[in-house]
Amino acid sequence: MDFRPHIEKFRRRFVEIEASLSEPTVFDNPQRAQELSKEYARLKDLVAAGEGFLKAQADLTENRALLQSELPDSEMGIMAKEEILRLEAAEKKFALQLQFGIVPPEPTDSRNTIVEIRAGAGGSESALFAADLYRMYTRYAESMGWQVETMDSSSSDLGGFREIIFQINGQDVYKRLKYESGVHRVQRVPATEAQGRIHTSTATVAVLPEAEEVDVVIKPDEIEVNVCRASGKGGQGVNTTDSAVQIIHKPTGMIVRCADGRSQIKNRAQAMVVLRTRLLERKIAEEDAKYAAHRKDQVGTGERSEKIRTYNFPQNRVTDHRIEVTLYNLSNFVNGELDELIEPLMTNEMEEKLKALGE
Repeated sequence: MDFRPHIEKFRRRFVEIEASLSEPTVFDNPQRAQELSKEYARLKDLVAAGEGFLKAQADLTENRALLQSELPDSEMGIMAKEEILRLEAAEKKFALQLQFGIVPPEPTDSRNTIVEIRAGAGGSESALFAADLYRMYTRYAESMGWQVETMDSSSSDLGGFREIIFQINGQDVYKRLKYESGVHRVQRVPATEAQGRIHTSTATVAVLPEAEEVDVVIKPDEIEVNVCRASGKGGQGVNTTDSAVQIIHKPTGMIVRCADGRSQIKNRAQAMVVLRTRLLERKIAEEDAKYAAHRKDQVGTGERSEKIRTYNFPQNRVTDHRIEVTLYNLSNFVNGELDELIEPLMTNEMEEKLKALGE
């Protein structure tokens, strides 16, 4: 693939954005200034990747020529071979960055994200698995420097979650976590199993980009707001005040509840965020359905009816069924080391999009 035209395109656009940001009037429109700043940061990385790619190519040509002129086992020949290996790895890394840059970014990729985990088949074990998934994502978020805030939860008897909803804020959260939507399956011996038999349970994960007010307009007369006392753990401040908020969206019948905060005002604001986000998901799903007959299934679309991943604890194995990749480091994976599967999923989606663009 010839990257030179794309690299030149990135450079020209970078210069344009830099000039725009130098104009004092650009900050009269904060939203526009923010969009330009994000594009500037993205293009800065792409320009650097382009320069690195071109230099790696030039150095490779030089070292390959040197290797041909020297005896392979000579000191210079050995040094050239070692340098070629290093440069080929660098060229591959920069090429991957440029490929991601060629594919137009999704407008939702940079948004904060709401994650909803629900226990599925398997009774108490599925609720415990839902809790494991919650810990897995929070540990990954910590490693990425993201912020996690629980919005609502429903605990099970053995310490798991029948349902938990939380928000993750940070850079490129949805871009990396969108592939987690779907049915997750676990195979292991439950703590309550006396005979040592392996059970199979499931939990569903929904990853939703946070909706902005411009995406979904909710009229005041379309919602019904009810307040009540929160139940469960939380201490006197939560359990003795009318802090829990439930919002009913009349046109769709959608119900959202937030109760984890002590403030009714904060819970209401969070409930509105969740409602707006779910309505955006529905809107996107309706648009996608119009074109479902004309496109292939895409990695990361989050089809709830299909299992996307299996966690096999006896074999210390995790398998992603969409890209047929298996890792034998499940213990590290469930402790938040997700990039070994997230990176291949991102690459796979990028390759599909490049094909669609004819690149």
